[in-house]
Amino acid sequence: MYEGAIQDLIDELGRLPGVGPKSAQRIAFHVLSADPADVNRLASALRKVKDLVRFCTSCYNVAESDQCRICRDPRRTDEVICVVEEPKDVVAIERTGEFRGRYHVLGGAINPLEGIGPDNLRIRELMTRLGGGVIRELILATDPNTEGEATATYLALMVKPMGIAVTRLASGLPVGGDLEYADEITLGRAFEGRRAV
Repeated sequence: MYEGAIQDLIDELGRLPGVGPKSAQRIAFHVLSADPADVNRLASALRKVKDLVRFCTSCYNVAESDQCRICRDPRRTDEVICVVEEPKDVVAIERTGEFRGRYHVLGGAINPLEGIGPDNLRIRELMTRLGGGVIRELILATDPNTEGEATATYLALMVKPMGIAVTRLASGLPVGGDLEYADEITLGRAFEGRRAV
């Protein structure tokens, strides 16, 4: 236990996701010993992100204007929407260079244990977008865990009656992985998604 400002900083850093007490203490002492210009740049970046960054009015990705760069890009197709849980998922998919459609960020996944139901996500906004008659395919790219699966199943049931093709990202064994370390769900998905060679 430290006193005053250093303990306050450790406490605040410890509230960040993935930062435990030891990491918070290590970061706090790094900040304390860092050059004041570096600390000011960090503080400025934190203030700027809170002042400038908001959610895109179309897809709910992070943006510094009303629409994110992806929604403003006229080269992308409006006929395919990829549904993801968080903005970080958009970045992961964009890194592949394989997807040229639009996105919809739900803001999480259905998780009854945490009190998160469909009304707590941006599902209503997604349904409004799908009602325009332009979209021909909805790609469900939620995480391959219990919450992501529940969310994907819920969305598929909601969207199928609209006549829009609903697809799910393939999942299975990673390249370079060993069968003995694969869990049952991953191995089962690999069998379901097998293809001719």
